[in-house]
Amino acid sequence: MCTVCTIGVLAGLAISRLLGIDDLVTSVWIGAFILSFSFVTVNWIDKRWPKIKAQRFQIPTVVLFYLLVLIPLKQNGSIGIFGNTLWGVDKILLGIIVGSIAFLTGIGADKLQRRLYKKIFFPFQKVIFPLLALIIASALFFIISYNPPR
Repeated sequence: MCTVCTIGVLAGLAISRLLGIDDLVTSVWIGAFILSFSFVTVNWIDKRWPKIKAQRFQIPTVVLFYLLVLIPLKQNGSIGIFGNTLWGVDKILLGIIVGSIAFLTGIGADKLQRRLYKKIFFPFQKVIFPLLALIIASALFFIISYNPPR
């Protein structure tokens, strides 16, 4: 993962919060940011202290970063608000899960495209694929949030 991806995810999160967009859409970006930031942290540790071999601690690092976000959200009452659910799941938790999956899907699509075609099709492709996956997930949740079933 790259720092540009992390900055892109953070920018999306900040913009959605400033616009007052539903928690479901905002939390898609939170999930992607947690995942991206944990990958960047592991890579930074690996480059700074190569003897540690931080890649073997990737999963515990990702879990730790999720806990560092979810526990405070639960403690301050952001998670578990009555009526703030979709399909019986808290909107923030659902958004974080879907955002993480969308981000991983975008990363996987970029890697698959590079492996199949052995080249990059356009500049910043590594950044655009994950962000496009997040934009699609956000758009779908936006439509669901603001057009409830009748």
